[in-house]
Parts: sequence; structure tokens; C-alpha cells
Amino acid sequence: MYKEYFKFYKHINSLEQQSNIIDFENEVNTEFMKPKILTSEFFNDDKEILDNLGLKSNISDWKCYDVLNVPGLIFIKNPFTSIGQKYWLKRCIADYTKKPNRLNIDAHRILGDGEDWWTLSNKNEINLKLRNQLRWATLGYHHDWDTKVYSETAKSEFPMDLSKLSKTIIKLLQFPDEFMAEAAIVNFYHPSSTLSGHTDHSEYNLSAPLLSISFGLSAIFLIGGHSLDDKPVAILLRSGDTIIMSKESRLCYHGVPKVLLPKNDQYFNYDNELEEPFKSYMQVTRININVRQVNNV
Repeated sequence: MYKEYFKFYKHINSLEQQSNIIDFENEVNTEFMKPKILTSEFFNDDKEILDNLGLKSNISDWKCYDVLNVPGLIFIKNPFTSIGQKYWLKRCIADYTKKPNRLNIDAHRILGDGEDWWTLSNKNEINLKLRNQLRWATLGYHHDWDTKVYSETAKSEFPMDLSKLSKTIIKLLQFPDEFMAEAAIVNFYHPSSTLSGHTDHSEYNLSAPLLSISFGLSAIFLIGGHSLDDKPVAILLRSGDTIIMSKESRLCYHGVPKVLLPKNDQYFNYDNELEEPFKSYMQVTRININVRQVNNV
């Protein structure tokens, strides 16, 4: 059943009349969501913590929901400021793609010693095609796509700012245990990109939540149950939207069958805020950062 829904959403050309997609902009979808109250006790004396991370400093401005169809799945409607979105997408593009982080294009030996993907792809028109070749970057523990096993010999320093962002969001959601950000995959999607249904089960600690943040073009996120036979639900993700997979949802099948074409994505526009060449890149790109804890504390 998951594969059937994935195929259906992959081939839709418009969101019009797609009432079966959960859209958190639409308050009539109350049957699918329950507002979640956040605690601001930790930040009573220092809202600068949130502001410095590019997050809205007034907790009352955050819109957070439990997704009723998928126990343990939490949706936060864009908690980032416009300045915050700009900061994080530039970090993903220009910084998280540098060594010692690993990229899918490493296998092709495209980059020479001392070269980085973003700088090289903007040198001249010939190198522009390099932009579209990047699909992912791994941070911290580097995910092995063949063995699906994390190793102490394949590990680099995890970005301090991304660790602090992840820990702060998890703490605001009142999870009982401190979250340790140890591994991340930054995915770079283009309008034709998809991510097939899968589960994230390589981590040794499967009780810790998984944090997923999206920037750029909107996309349809599909999440089912612990079996591909379970009926999935579709959620529309816009720039800044954040999902936390915890409890039962932590091991549910999920994927991305559709990234919306720029002409159909009326919710994302950096024209007045983002300088070139970042602006032109983000007009045809969706970035997803998913952060996870690998080890037991």
C-alpha cells in the first residue's frame, strides 16, 4: 500500500483538490492534528538563545502539533525567522559541504585537494552542472550507504551550531532525555528528486528522536507504519517546517515522493533576502537536514 501511494503522489502535477494531503496551513484539518503546548521555562531569562539560533524568540509564536494518525510524530510549522532560514541554508550549501564532511560526489573524484563543491561549482558556466550533481552530505558519524553501520573510524566533528539547534528544539518539546546530535545527513533535492520509502534503523539508540528540518521548495512527505502494507499519510512540508519522529513513528516507513516545481510553490521566495548565487540555487532546490543520535548515553 505504501508503494501505491508513493507512486500516486510522485505523478501529481498540482496540489489543487488534493484534500488527502495534510496541510498545517489549513486549520480545518483538526481531525489529523492536535496542538502541542511548548514550555518556555528554560528560556524565560534568555530569549537570545533562540534568536541566535535563527528561531522565533517568542515561544507563543510557534505552531506545534502532534500528528494523530502517526503516534510520536510531531510537526512544527516553520519556527525559523527569515534571517534564521537564510543562515541555515547557507551553512548547508557553503559550509557543510566542505571537508571533512563526506559527499556523494566524492566517489567520482571531482574535487581536487583543497577544493570545495560550492566554490568550484560557481567558478564558471562549465562547472555549473556540478551544482546538480550533489545529492547529500554526511556530518559527524558518516552513514555507510552499503553496510548501514556507523563506525568510529568514519567520524568527524559534528557542527556545534547544528548540535545546539537540535538540542534546543528537542528540549523545548520536553523530551525526558538530553538529545545528543551525533550524525546528520543533509539532502539536496531538485524538482525531479524523490526519496523512496525506508526506515532509519542503523542507530544503536532507536529510542532517541530523529529531527528533520526542511528549507527551500515545498515537498510531500509520506509516512506509513512499520510495514509497507500499512496505509501512509501525506504531509505538505514548506520551507522551515520541522518534523520530529519519536516513539512509534521513529521506525515507520517514510519518504518523499514529490518536490514541488518552483511555479507551484507559492510559499517560498527569497528574492528580496538572499544574494546570488544562493538565490538561484534555492529557487530549484529543497534542502533537508536530518539529525540523529547514534549511541546510547
